[in-house]
Amino acid sequence: MDINTTSLINNLHGSQAGSVQASAQLLVLKKAMSLQGQGAMQLLASVQPPPLATSGNLGTKLNVYA
Repeated sequence: MDINTTSLINNLHGSQAGSVQASAQLLVLKKAMSLQGQGAMQLLASVQPPPLATSGNLGTKLNVYA
């Protein structure tokens, strides 16, 4: 789901503080950011670490995968 957060922020900035519209836009913005964060975490979780080296001088003594 592609959500344009820039337009949500601009709409939120233009409305009066404390109004129902501002509250609704803030809730939509929070939900959009939450969904984007969840999607990013799912992508990161799906990445498999590279296989460790089993021979040679490079990568056999210290594993620095981050």
